[in-house]
Amino acid sequence: MDKRLTVARRELASLRSEKTIVLAILIQLFIAAFSSFLAVGLVSLYDPGSVSGGFEVEFAVAGEGGDELAPVIAREDGWRAVRYPDYDTAMDDFQSGEVHAVLYVDRLPDGRADVEAVVPDGNVRTTLVVTQVRDALDAFEQAERTRLDAHLERTPLDPPAEDGSSPYFGFTYTALLPLLMFLPVFLSGSVAVDAIAEEFDRGTLELLRVTPLTGTDIVDGKLLAMGALAPVQAGAWLALLSLNGTAISNPVEILLLVTGLSAGVVALGAGAALAFRDRKQAQFLFSMGVLIALSATYLLPESPPNAVAKLAIGSPTTATHLAVAAYVVVSLAAFVILRRAVATRGLGE
Repeated sequence: MDKRLTVARRELASLRSEKTIVLAILIQLFIAAFSSFLAVGLVSLYDPGSVSGGFEVEFAVAGEGGDELAPVIAREDGWRAVRYPDYDTAMDDFQSGEVHAVLYVDRLPDGRADVEAVVPDGNVRTTLVVTQVRDALDAFEQAERTRLDAHLERTPLDPPAEDGSSPYFGFTYTALLPLLMFLPVFLSGSVAVDAIAEEFDRGTLELLRVTPLTGTDIVDGKLLAMGALAPVQAGAWLALLSLNGTAISNPVEILLLVTGLSAGVVALGAGAALAFRDRKQAQFLFSMGVLIALSATYLLPESPPNAVAKLAIGSPTTATHLAVAAYVVVSLAAFVILRRAVATRGLGE
């Protein structure tokens, strides 16, 4: 074990000279350390409509069906409907900046409403205005369905109730937390590819072979160093998120999942490097393998990001715990297979 720890310490020491790796870790540290501050800006990209507080959108409403649309807009906070007699007048005020968007509603012969929406082009508020226009049209659609429900021959199913959850809550647990948990895993696998492929490129593997180290010792030491990076980073991110006021439930099980996946991903990277020896080819094979494997997990009842979100929120099911166990077992099996292959075939000549 001492031999493997020596190799692991050597690998960790060499990482300090890798500026790209250090920069990636610092970026993750910055995101986790200031998560509450960055949440506002990040959520504005995740859900633009959620950060519209204090900004009132003024809609120019024109057309034959404008009398039905204007009251719908007026009922909502943050929206204001300005009725115009015709489309040209509404466009004149839109061009001069008096209103943020134009909604022209034309009634078709069969009673349906045809809505033409005009929004700013290239304005800094364009994304927010487009989001509000979409919401206004959704509200108008619901109002039209309610108005015409007496004419239906069949009773339609009730639409799903709106969850009303905070976008900050959803973003933190379904986007930010899985990103911070799994980005170090993929980073560790990529570093493992470089750590082994560069031994072949530089010819330093020959120097290791003349030492008492076996091929298994060399691979174990490298994988130990690379595989330990992800759980250590993940633990730091969980601690920083907690300090920033983000409650994290089941941290031990989350770290168990990260550790297991780290072992599997690092084994995949090491296997690619040992098979191809060329850094570019090995990195390409590793990247494609990780993408395929991650995409395949979304076909399962519990993908790793979904499992992490449920665990962190504190609402895991039996399927969540079983999924964590399955991911850990599969990842450790990949690690064992790699060790046996190295023990049997060696590192090659």
